[in-house]
Amino acid sequence: MHGRPRKVYKPEEEAASAAKAAKLRALQSQFMSYHHNKIYTKEAVDLSTKLLEINPEAYTAWNYRKLAVEDKLSRIESDPDLVKTILDEELSVVESALKQNFKSYGAWHHRKWVLSKGHSSIGNELRLLDKFQKLDTRNFHAWNYRRFVVELTNRSEQDELQYTDVMIGSDFSNYSAWHNRSVLLSSLLARKVDGFLPNKKIPDEYNLVHDAIFTDEDDQSGWFYHLWLLDQTVNVETPLLTSSWPSHGSCINLSAGCLNDSFSEPGSFPLIIYFNQAVGGVSSSTVTVDTELKGNEDLVWEPVSKKNSQVSCVWVARLKYMSSEPCFRKEYKVKVRIGDSPGIVSSRGCNFSAPYEFIFTAHVHDTLEESQGGIVSWTDGFDIWDAESKDLNSLVNLDQSNAQLDSKWRQEAIAEEIDLFRELPDSKIGKLTLARLLMAKAMISDAAVKGVHYNEILDLYKDLMVLDSSHYQYYKDEHSVALLRKVTSSTEDLSGRLFRYRNMNNSVCLRLNNLSLSRIASVEKLLFVQMLDLSHNELHSTEGLEAMQLLSCLNLSHNRIRSFSALDSLRHLNQLRVLNVSHNHIGEHSVDTTRYLCSSPLSNSECTRDEVGRQMPSLVTKYWDAYFVLRDLNLKQLDITGNAIAGDEFRSFVLQVVPKLVWIDGKKLES
Repeated sequence: MHGRPRKVYKPEEEAASAAKAAKLRALQSQFMSYHHNKIYTKEAVDLSTKLLEINPEAYTAWNYRKLAVEDKLSRIESDPDLVKTILDEELSVVESALKQNFKSYGAWHHRKWVLSKGHSSIGNELRLLDKFQKLDTRNFHAWNYRRFVVELTNRSEQDELQYTDVMIGSDFSNYSAWHNRSVLLSSLLARKVDGFLPNKKIPDEYNLVHDAIFTDEDDQSGWFYHLWLLDQTVNVETPLLTSSWPSHGSCINLSAGCLNDSFSEPGSFPLIIYFNQAVGGVSSSTVTVDTELKGNEDLVWEPVSKKNSQVSCVWVARLKYMSSEPCFRKEYKVKVRIGDSPGIVSSRGCNFSAPYEFIFTAHVHDTLEESQGGIVSWTDGFDIWDAESKDLNSLVNLDQSNAQLDSKWRQEAIAEEIDLFRELPDSKIGKLTLARLLMAKAMISDAAVKGVHYNEILDLYKDLMVLDSSHYQYYKDEHSVALLRKVTSSTEDLSGRLFRYRNMNNSVCLRLNNLSLSRIASVEKLLFVQMLDLSHNELHSTEGLEAMQLLSCLNLSHNRIRSFSALDSLRHLNQLRVLNVSHNHIGEHSVDTTRYLCSSPLSNSECTRDEVGRQMPSLVTKYWDAYFVLRDLNLKQLDITGNAIAGDEFRSFVLQVVPKLVWIDGKKLES
């Protein structure tokens, strides 16, 4: 384990080990008898001490000693000296156990429990830790216990930071010291302690970690800390609004006479706001909507979350635009203001503190051309997007959050790191770090230079896929993320992949097919897309698409999807009507870990909530992942051909689960 060869024991060592095991079994038998009978005499407690001297990992023995201590404390009067004597005896037993096994979880936990009683010397604990950490400077148990002890003292975080200086200075490979340093700095930077402003302290930390990286570039400790620093440079703790739909300055067309295929509920359309991190507290009190459209006084905002959580990056509300009263006006201004009132809080506990406003126009038509009721084709009926058109600028907000960042010092810090790492000889970790740095620079740069960064990033990940095949899938996923960010980094790049679908009210279609994508990213810039072509890629799941609330048609044919549970995110797309998952790998594998993304009828009785579940329990059990995904969709067209699962039995099952289906595998169903 950990690169250390297994020791081959000599005959005499094996005999000694066997004798130790026999003694241990005898002690355990007698100890368990005492434990079950709740006997806490001196003889019984001493027996547990002997057991722990042989095996410090005997968790039951540690728990028994807790019960024995509580029993003793309940029998004596409140004599501080006597209490201290009892607890000091426990600390002594723990110390002996740690000498046997410095990494004993049970021993360290027991010591915490004793110390929490409040009758022991904290100063002595720090001295003991110094002694233990000289024996094993990287032991994470000791570092974890050190953080616990420091919290009980008035020792400052600055003093502890200096301690990590000493430990790192004596051993650059001390991962635990680097980790503790990141914990301390996170707290000091968040509280803006004097001398710990990010624009001053983080550049200093880069200089510190350079000494470790360039002393031994094969040691991973410094690289991990460098990655943490990069995260601190690029990301901010406070949540920011990344994008919205409708976007600022846009004009959306709505139908008063008939239901526009773009929106699933008559007389309403979605408002979507997307944050750079999961937040809670989005409501009508924290997001104000000013409009003359009737019936929108108390909008209900709902998080788009796979786990029914009340925190999410994506929040949606439905704005009504029709009422029983005659409507004479055709154009309505809508102003959305986010964050004027406190209450939007990230999952880390940070408040949204960058209020944002966007204004758009809702144009209500008396009638709207009905979409054709035929099959949706992915090859015919598309018009090329006019590259000179200004429509795209009104549809999407690119890099909305960058304006809210204090980016000058961040850009300077990252630029210095890039220059430094370009001088490193070719190595896997050097190329990976350079790719990450370039990605960070691209995220906070203006659009004019982003294309150059992304091209170099893509080349670096291509090199890494060849150099380090054992991590091929990781590099492939990162390559996909970089490619999608490149495509969405400018309106020029994006417009080249956009089309209008004539047969569905000129719906906006984005083609991301034949790109070898293995992962979906940058969806915050694609909220306006109604048709998405992801065919002929290498996707294993649809994670991320749940944010695209306008999506009505999705082509996932010729990918690497292995089960319907990999499509779980689609259950949040209320407007999805057309789905193509043909020519994937659904049904080929009897065991698929992605299945556990969905709840299973084997673990609950949810499958009996509808008629299909009650009438076809055996098929629901057999195809439970398809059942749980498809039953929440309102599909009119589904293509599943080319999958192992696509037999007559499954097709019949699908028709029961999705009763509104009109087309399946290119054939129209009889009415």
